[in-house]
Amino acid sequence: MRSWRVWLVFVSLTALSLVMVASPIETQHGVDTSYLDRSCAPCKDFFQFANGGWIAKNPIPAAYPEWGVANLVVEHNRDVLHEILEDAAKNTMAVQGSNEQKIGNYYATCMDTAKIDSEGLKPLQPEFDRIAQVDSVPALEAEVARLQSLGVGALFGVDSTQDFKNSTEVTGEVDQGGLGMPDRDYYTREDAKSKDQRDEYQKHVGKMFELMGDSQATAASEAQTVMNVETQLAKASQTEVERRDPQNVYHRMSQSGLKTLAPDFPWENYFTAVGLAGKGDVNVTAPDFFKVMGKMVVSVPISDWKIYLRWHLINTTASSLSTPFVNEDFHFKSTVLQGTKEILPRWKRCVRYTDRALGEALGQVYVKKAFPPEAKARALAMVNNLMAALADDIRQLPWMSEPTRQQALIKLQAITKKIGYPDKWRDYSSLDITRGPYVENGLRAASFEFHRELNKVGKPVDRTEWGMSPPTVNAYYNPQLNEIVFPAGILQPPFFDFQADDATNYGAMGAIIGHEMTHGFDDEGRQFDAQGNMKDWWTPDDQKKFQARGDCIANQFNGFEVEDKLHENGKLVEGESIADLGGLAIAYAAYQKSLEGKPGPKDIDGFTPEQRFFLGYAHSWAQDLRPDYARMLTNVDPHPVPKFRVLGPLSNMPAFAKAFGCKAGDPMVRPENERCAIW
Repeated sequence: MRSWRVWLVFVSLTALSLVMVASPIETQHGVDTSYLDRSCAPCKDFFQFANGGWIAKNPIPAAYPEWGVANLVVEHNRDVLHEILEDAAKNTMAVQGSNEQKIGNYYATCMDTAKIDSEGLKPLQPEFDRIAQVDSVPALEAEVARLQSLGVGALFGVDSTQDFKNSTEVTGEVDQGGLGMPDRDYYTREDAKSKDQRDEYQKHVGKMFELMGDSQATAASEAQTVMNVETQLAKASQTEVERRDPQNVYHRMSQSGLKTLAPDFPWENYFTAVGLAGKGDVNVTAPDFFKVMGKMVVSVPISDWKIYLRWHLINTTASSLSTPFVNEDFHFKSTVLQGTKEILPRWKRCVRYTDRALGEALGQVYVKKAFPPEAKARALAMVNNLMAALADDIRQLPWMSEPTRQQALIKLQAITKKIGYPDKWRDYSSLDITRGPYVENGLRAASFEFHRELNKVGKPVDRTEWGMSPPTVNAYYNPQLNEIVFPAGILQPPFFDFQADDATNYGAMGAIIGHEMTHGFDDEGRQFDAQGNMKDWWTPDDQKKFQARGDCIANQFNGFEVEDKLHENGKLVEGESIADLGGLAIAYAAYQKSLEGKPGPKDIDGFTPEQRFFLGYAHSWAQDLRPDYARMLTNVDPHPVPKFRVLGPLSNMPAFAKAFGCKAGDPMVRPENERCAIW
């Protein structure tokens, strides 16, 4: 089930979904002084002071668009998953239909490059033949539905979603989509870099058509057709900033109501094809998009639509095909857009793909191997401490009125805490994974997920479901379920270290926990109540006060320059930046509260407990980005780049200035009248 928005800690790690084991990387427990750049004063640039040494010693490898301490965890974890999958692939005696058999088959077919290369496009030929037979708008609709069921995002998106205003109900949803580049702005911006990327994209599309057997001249014409169609769809799409407001993406209507938006698209046939016929209302996220799309299905020639559909099929499956397709796919998506110099080894990619397709099947094997019960217990204790600290803070907020305060406390206490792994595992029994062809396994896995999601429509919301697999190195808050989720993969150093002192753990993992909790009260999360319903529970005056504080943060981030003349988009990163500042403030309060009645902790390596807290936070963001990748993230990612996730919140915190003796006028100290504070 697609939640309208799930807030993550990270989205920019090259490979997120990997396994945790004890001591994943060699580390000094707590503050690692080798990370430091002592030539930079902490009050001048704390990111450089805390992480400059590590970044200087750890240049970005050629196969990555970024490199940070989290990547070290990911790499070690991938080695562990590699062992699990190699063993599963070799086990020809695994019970047919078992999870071990499925993950073994998926990985083995991915690794069989000789077979993949020999097969070429043959496994996809039936799908290309279907596209070739499209000769009318009804036939176009049928093929769009078919491709969507295989994971191909043709024309628009369809999914299930928890209804915004009735959190017990699952409805269908149609969403804008149909683009081959990461975001609508790639098609609409007129700066030189965007124009160059559009040119590169068109060349890439043409090259893919050539690899499919078309002449160079034909391929170039086809690439122009794809660009024309996608540009029309892009111009009709909402921006990322617009989509951050839940009010903008919630338009519940009857299935027949879509006829008023796009009367020329055969919606009755479409909903029958995808299995939603007779299953009630749908949410239409972007009505204006569908108005344009509806006109396009008749204004764009069928011959152009066939070109467009061929492109989206090959664009989706290219990484699962023969070497020429893999290399061209990598060239544009990784080298052009992200600046990556070389492709990952095949086994690393196959580990990633298997986790994406069968995350909870692989996760079940993983938790038996790597996640001790004591890790879950200690993490839960820290979560409870952070929740108590946030409750104390809400009770004392001078700007919040009593009616809003009481509702906020009710919502906080209602937050569901999910730690480590699900209590109920996903059932993959209906998914058939064979020993090949590999691309067919990928399409079957996508079809399984497509139907699993749409089969939820009309049924009660499953509040036990997880949106990430247990091995994932990440965490999230889901406003519609009012839950915070911490997969086992993130409960390890440098985020959570059993052998480190509390100051460091509260600065790193405590800030992550606080980050996710305060998402429930940021500019988007605050629009949902304790049960996950979109409901206005703030007084008008409190709303104005909160919005002014959010604007303060957005304006600050507008001033951060990522690359030459490219600044952070303050409104895009507002929610994550509110959560960073709020989470860090709450984690600091929780740490201070944990010291009550205890002897004061001693200095370690010359750093006070308070200094270690802030160093622990900064160390978790030790990361460097290639310029092209930083530019892409700034365009599409609601998270600021790592450097500003350190400089932004710390420069607003008097506790940080006090800990390091920073004075008024220092770059890390904002003047009091410019300081942002919410929690």
